[in-house]
Amino acid sequence: MTNQLRFEFGGTSVLVTGGTSGIGHAIATAFAGCGADVIITGTRPDAGRYDRDLSSFTYRPLEVRDHGAVQALAAEFDTLDVLVNNAGANFPDGRDEWDPDGFAAALDLNVAGAMRLTMGLRGPLGASTMTGGASVVNLVSMTAFRSTTIVPGYAAAKAALLTLTRNLAAHWVGDGIRVNAVAPGLIDTPMTAPMQAFPSLLEGELARAILPRMGTPAEVAAAVLFLSSEAASFITGSTLAVDGGYLAK
Repeated sequence: MTNQLRFEFGGTSVLVTGGTSGIGHAIATAFAGCGADVIITGTRPDAGRYDRDLSSFTYRPLEVRDHGAVQALAAEFDTLDVLVNNAGANFPDGRDEWDPDGFAAALDLNVAGAMRLTMGLRGPLGASTMTGGASVVNLVSMTAFRSTTIVPGYAAAKAALLTLTRNLAAHWVGDGIRVNAVAPGLIDTPMTAPMQAFPSLLEGELARAILPRMGTPAEVAAAVLFLSSEAASFITGSTLAVDGGYLAK
């Protein structure tokens, strides 16, 4: 027995930051599979520098901490239907996030860049004619909901991005732009791969959830597509947890 839902995004334009691997790549792939014209960003000069086929997408190099580059990318668009703010990482440039400069770098990478790009795209998003309105989806994290002594800067940035989601939803309500967030739990990606070397850490995180397994990037992508679709036209300012029951336990 199958139980599948398919979305149609034919004729729409979608920008996914950090779309070259992990959750971002899964989101970009899912949108492209539903007929969208997908633009992805990455930190390398061109798509050929990656060890995976990115030919299904239009590639743009972007370092989200480069204010000029962010503004230049936003200026390329006359119309945009969906923006997915996925780019981000912990330990920026290998820095300790308890160091004030490392903490500031984490904020710049994980929330300030997304805010700058989103504000730069207000006009193109407002020009969208997509049924249900244009959509911004921000990727946050379980660290936005609980304390962490490992990546305090990343956690603070994700908490700020969650709050920004709510504020933007209210601020742009008259522009026909919905703003929501997806909060992944423990997902099997290159960013979480190092945890495999520390079984006690991995098992401790899995034990926090109701479903005792890691999620997949495709499961997160499905939530992003839903929030971007006409089916979610009455949803804005919300955060959808894709966490295996992590927050419920």
